Amino acid sequence: METVNWNISGMHCDGCANRLKKVLSGKEGVQSAKASFAEKQASLEYDSALISLAQLKDAVEKAGFEITSS
Repeated sequence: METVNWNISGMHCDGCANRLKKVLSGKEGVQSAKASFAEKQASLEYDSALISLAQLKDAVEKAGFEITSS
C-alpha cells in the first residue's frame, strides 16, 4: 500500500470534502480516503498495482478540485 497526502483547493464546505472522499473511495485500489474542508487536505491509502497516482490526481481534478501540493 502507498500513502499520499495532498493540499486541496476548491473545497468550499464539508459537502465538498465528503464528495471528494466519495470519489476517491470509489476507485478500485483505494483502501481508504479522507478529506477535510477545515484543513484543506486529502489523504489516501491505495494499491499502486491497481491504480496509479496519475489516475488518482485525474479523479481529483475531474471532481472539480485542485491539488496544490503533495
